[in-house]
Amino acid sequence: MPNHLAQATSPYLLQHADNPVDWYQWGDEAFARARSEDKPIFLSVGYAACHWCHVMAHESFEDPETAAVMNEHFVNIKVDREERPDVDAIYMDAVVAITRHGGWPMSVFLTPDGEPFYGGTYYPKYERYGMPSFRRVLLSIHDAWQNRRDRLQDSAAQLTASLAQSARLRPDPGELSPEMLDAASAQLYQFYDDQEGGFGGAPKFPQAMTLEFLLRQHARTGETAPLAMVEHTLRKMANGGMYDQLGGGFHRYSTDDRWLVPHFEKMLYDNALLARVYLYAWQLTRNPFYRRIVEETLDYVLREMTDLSGGFYSTQDADSEGEEGKFFVWTPQEVREVLDAEDAALFGRYYDVTAAGNWEGKSILHVDGGLEEVALTAGVTPERLDSALRRGRELLFAVRDRRIKPGLDNKVLAAWNGLMMRAMAEAGVALQRSDYLAAAVRNAEFIGREMLDGRGRLYRSWKNGRPTLNGYLEDYTVVAEGLVALYQATLDMRWLREADRLLGIVHKHFWDEESGAAFHTSDDHESLIVRRKDFFDNAEPSGNSAYATAAMRLGRLLDRLDYAERSEVIFRFMRHPMTTQPSGFGHLLCALDFYLRPSREIVIVGDPGDVRTQALRRTAHERWLPNAVLAGFDPSSSAPHDVPLLQGRTLVDGKPAAYVCRNMACHLPVTEADALISQLSEP
Repeated sequence: MPNHLAQATSPYLLQHADNPVDWYQWGDEAFARARSEDKPIFLSVGYAACHWCHVMAHESFEDPETAAVMNEHFVNIKVDREERPDVDAIYMDAVVAITRHGGWPMSVFLTPDGEPFYGGTYYPKYERYGMPSFRRVLLSIHDAWQNRRDRLQDSAAQLTASLAQSARLRPDPGELSPEMLDAASAQLYQFYDDQEGGFGGAPKFPQAMTLEFLLRQHARTGETAPLAMVEHTLRKMANGGMYDQLGGGFHRYSTDDRWLVPHFEKMLYDNALLARVYLYAWQLTRNPFYRRIVEETLDYVLREMTDLSGGFYSTQDADSEGEEGKFFVWTPQEVREVLDAEDAALFGRYYDVTAAGNWEGKSILHVDGGLEEVALTAGVTPERLDSALRRGRELLFAVRDRRIKPGLDNKVLAAWNGLMMRAMAEAGVALQRSDYLAAAVRNAEFIGREMLDGRGRLYRSWKNGRPTLNGYLEDYTVVAEGLVALYQATLDMRWLREADRLLGIVHKHFWDEESGAAFHTSDDHESLIVRRKDFFDNAEPSGNSAYATAAMRLGRLLDRLDYAERSEVIFRFMRHPMTTQPSGFGHLLCALDFYLRPSREIVIVGDPGDVRTQALRRTAHERWLPNAVLAGFDPSSSAPHDVPLLQGRTLVDGKPAAYVCRNMACHLPVTEADALISQLSEP
């Protein structure tokens, strides 16, 4: 019999709609029942692609006996962390405070008023891994609620008070200086793995925003070490099992320190952020390897993660047919069934497909040696090996495509779409891929058509034509980031104006006018136990760091000094943590780099259909200019009045022209691409 999740839009919640657990969605109904029946709340938070969420569901939530204990003693609430990051963030802070670590599935016990008093992550059905069984935890909590409630409520009150700490932070009045960037870079070097790339040991996360900061550090200082760290990491990740060698796109993270064994889910935000950092590496180095990874990743998104309406889906599951990774792994026999004997041998040698396997008796495709090295050991020419590999990838991909695919979470999240919009827009113009740019435009039109309410406010989530939930800070700010990138790629003013409008909503409904920075939720959002401010760049940019990124660029394009002033306040909130814990502030450090460095403004005036205009635009876009903003217009109509950069710009002798300025001091305009290259190459 379905429980209270049957009408949910979240695929994750719908996975639990037939559990014997009497699940509720987060909302007044569940809390009212808890108060009326004087029961504590069990809150379970996860997401559709989470492997251990599936394990706990199969072991406990689908078990009638365990469900009976849950239903008798608790009111049970299930939350999709991707739809409700506000709820997830508050109670994850609580779990980390209680246990010193976090993760999903998240399991938290609350008073009927929503205050947390105990929590953890995955609990097994039977005692193992040094953990108590889930049923023992349930019965212990029930006993404490019945017999030691005063202690639980005191603990809940103290913990709730500590959770409000982010709202009590104040800006640091100290100087904002380039030395902060140097200190952050030096700190990152202490944790860098010079053997395998990346930072720290297992499990190893890609940290795309940190890598982008190091690219900026190289661009600012000329130091070679940050670039070497990034290049080594990018190659190791893309050659490892964390990257899908057949279909493109990155899995979420590596469970080991060598990027070999991933958690096999694929997240939209990871692939957006990683596509961008590989794109920037290509723009800096012109290494075709990086370009290939960008294109394979974005091609994967267009092929498998894009709704016909223009939205981008959220995740692909780790599991298929009930087994993690089954869709992605191979045996030598499976390869031989597709390729002839010689090609199969070469393919297996290059991608490490062996009888013993490299993971649970199967082989995760990955690359250990270079083409020339493997060809030499195999006794063939590099050309012969390359031909076999190209043929093998194509044929094995076709066979794999007929396998039962991992589950797809096809909800569309505003913030994650903003990330992918930006990646598609920037790659589209830099790589001259019109399909990517068209996808970015369709996505922006989709958000404007499907994910705005009658007041022009953003929804968080959309699925099958139905938008739901209030937008959070990151939805407004990350979508604004994407729209600014789309404006610079297309020079279509509607995207710049929409980005400006969204930040205006942030100022009105999210901004803390007393202390500065923005709250995670709007002033008309439902009341939760605390109203947080989020600064930490975890797997995705925080709402405040995305605000600083979008606002700094908009401020330069629109000559809005107040945008820079608001961004400066955000930097001051995290002035010390940025330098001591830089891996948690990669996106904010990138924004600070933009703030501290001399500005560069590029204006291109010309008929968009003129090949000379196109050449100038192409010249500007194919280089990585991290601290530049680009504007322009068609002189057949007047320059938009709300972009001061465009005022007074004209054709030169009837030719399309480019104007390059540095801190509002401009060079003479140029009409040839070579001359523009010369101006852009100046430090």
